[in-house]
Order: sequence, then structure tokens, then C-alpha cells
Amino acid sequence: MADKTLVCKDCGAEFVFTEGEQAFYAEKGFENEPVRCLACRKARKNAKRN
Repeated sequence: MADKTLVCKDCGAEFVFTEGEQAFYAEKGFENEPVRCLACRKARKNAKRN
């Protein structure tokens, strides 16, 4: 596996999906790559709490 550069679907910023993150996703059985950057993921999580 190699690092992948992905584009956030919310803000359009590029972010890196590292080998370590890919291994974690595989270990957890997640089939899809993340579609949001870390900042947008945190913002979305906080918005759901309110």
C-alpha cells in the first residue's frame, strides 16, 4: 500500500490517506475510503452533537 491523495467532498481540499490509516480501515473491515478531510470530519461530528 502507498499513501493516497484524496479530495474532500465538502471543502474540496486535498488530504493524504496514509498507509497507516489504510491498514486501520482494513483491520476494522471498512470498505470505503474517507470522503472528508480531518477538519470536515470533526466539524460534521460536532454538528451532529448539537
